[in-house]
Amino acid sequence: MSTETIDHTTLSRLAEAGAVHSARIVGQNGGWGILVKYGMTERALAAQRSHKVRIFRKFETLVSYLKGIGIARFDVDAVNYDPDTLKATRNRPDRSEAMKSAHEAAAYNKWLKAEVQEAIDDTSPTISHDTVMKDVRAVIANARAAKRA
Repeated sequence: MSTETIDHTTLSRLAEAGAVHSARIVGQNGGWGILVKYGMTERALAAQRSHKVRIFRKFETLVSYLKGIGIARFDVDAVNYDPDTLKATRNRPDRSEAMKSAHEAAAYNKWLKAEVQEAIDDTSPTISHDTVMKDVRAVIANARAAKRA
């Protein structure tokens, strides 16, 4: 598949202007990609964040995407599509680890909020910082005086 890419916004505008000459869905390991021809240029659709070629896991999702931006006619090249490879790529241990981390962070946040709320709701008497420091200084002064004596 081509390494030159086009983003969603540009593709939508080209389709809206009627400048897209053809679209080709290309099967590959992991799913389906799109090649779009406009003018004398052919580019692959890029993923939004990574800017790498966008791969759709489900053919139906890709068709809905293309129809949604106004491209209802396209060719399909399924020569390199392998559904068994698609099943193997669905296992994402990196996502599993990320989800565990997210759940741990959420549990910690919940615990911390409860601790803070408990401190806020505490009705036991409070002593000002100045009063505590005055008492501490008095204790220190008495200990020094007792040591000298």
